[in-house]
Amino acid sequence: MNCYDVIIVGGGLAGLTASLHLAMNGHSVCLFEKVNYPNHKVCGEYVSNEIVPYLKKLGVFLDDAAAVEINTLQLSTIKGRSIEVPLPLGGKGISRFAFDDILYRRAKVLGVQFEFKNVTAVTFENDRFEVQTMDDMIVRSKVVIGAYGKRSLLDKNMGRSFIRKKSPWLGVKAHYRLDGFPDNTVALHNFEGGYGGLSKIENGNINFCYLANYKYFKEYKEIEYFNQKVVSKNPFLSQFLETATMVFETPLTIAQISFESKSCIEGHMLMCGDAAGLIHPLCGNGMAMAIHSAKLASENAALYLGTPDYLRERMEIDYQRQWRGYFNHRMRTGRRLQKLLLNPSLSQIAIATVAKSTWLLQKIVEQTHGKPIIC
Repeated sequence: MNCYDVIIVGGGLAGLTASLHLAMNGHSVCLFEKVNYPNHKVCGEYVSNEIVPYLKKLGVFLDDAAAVEINTLQLSTIKGRSIEVPLPLGGKGISRFAFDDILYRRAKVLGVQFEFKNVTAVTFENDRFEVQTMDDMIVRSKVVIGAYGKRSLLDKNMGRSFIRKKSPWLGVKAHYRLDGFPDNTVALHNFEGGYGGLSKIENGNINFCYLANYKYFKEYKEIEYFNQKVVSKNPFLSQFLETATMVFETPLTIAQISFESKSCIEGHMLMCGDAAGLIHPLCGNGMAMAIHSAKLASENAALYLGTPDYLRERMEIDYQRQWRGYFNHRMRTGRRLQKLLLNPSLSQIAIATVAKSTWLLQKIVEQTHGKPIIC
């Protein structure tokens, strides 16, 4: 039976980042991911520059992948009233297809063991974990990090409270080509029952990813029809969909996206990324939060593994406290912003208000973004 210092369940941004951090600290790491790299995922594909110093420390350089420099935010209401402001830190446009693959290749260089299998159970007994896959592979470790994304069979098996509540949110994403689309802008456009983001990625394509409430979508059922009848009521999105050419054969979708509160500790697992909590996509900061949470989890895990008198209970308390300290305020701000922008009359008033003050909108953006990670 294989034994490691750390097992990571899930190989998205959070899981891959944690694997790099721990491997660089000399720990043996096994990462389980269902699908081999590279692959596309439903994601806004804009990441705040707050994580750049930390990635460089891990030996990951997004500029090598031709990530697009983004420094401007455009925001519009359903009726097309819009404003633009500079982003305080700026960010980069890069697809998950490219981003995850960069991290994966770096992890392979550092000796991380990858198993492309579906984990079905994680048990904790006698201060050790046992991880079992669908094909009955069993692996043991001292620490397990849960980084498997928004929802999983594991959530149901662990009885996590959010999984029992139906969520109305549907995510849709596709890449497009359109000459003349600005390189430096991430745009957030509202439509009835949802909102969508547009931004350039590393190969010149434009990522269009939107979140829609299912009660609006179910009347139309087909994405193309929904885009025509609902999404295109926003003039900006109407023009984009009429003139852009979709690169994907069909859009990617994910259902039951939950923004309910989650615990960052479950069954002694350190949860990070979307498995610990999902910020609303309109904040444009989910990718950075996933990477930052992986840093926090990895630092505590490394301290536990390398310090005999640093007990598991202390590790869990410290990680929980740090996670809440860094992210709770940003999560609450995201929930408030979503309620505001999805209310047609209130969003018009809000846009009219912030349109008079670039400073005000920048302060709102700062509330959902972190400061550069100090390494």
